[in-house]
Amino acid sequence: MNIKNIHIGSLIQSKVEEQQMPMERIAKFLDKAEWEAEIMFQKKSIDTDILLKWCKLLKFDFFRFYTGHLILYAPNSIVDNTLKQKKGTMVFRKNIYTQEVKNFILDKIKTGAMSSNEVITRYKIPKTTLYKWLKKDII
Repeated sequence: MNIKNIHIGSLIQSKVEEQQMPMERIAKFLDKAEWEAEIMFQKKSIDTDILLKWCKLLKFDFFRFYTGHLILYAPNSIVDNTLKQKKGTMVFRKNIYTQEVKNFILDKIKTGAMSSNEVITRYKIPKTTLYKWLKKDII
């Protein structure tokens, strides 16, 4: 899974195939024709309302791919801005690490592509968090 370039249509299609869900059921749930549902498999991005329906239908959180992307590739200014949030505004929490993100980072360390310190510096992951992941991964 390439978390840098997300093609949501192909991810949905693979989940549909994995669950062997019939297109009739999908079309009925989405309130669309079967061919319209199949066209969504070729789309790189889709509307969030429709993506939410896919999440409910397939019982899978497709938004986590985007969350993982934000954690790994968001500019540093987002981290700085969350510290300066005023009362009553939405706060973007950086500490939501999906299993895909953990695997990606641990793979970087295992293959030697990055050291632990480089991961901590580049992705702003707390040192204790990273070492907990490493400890759990060894066991």
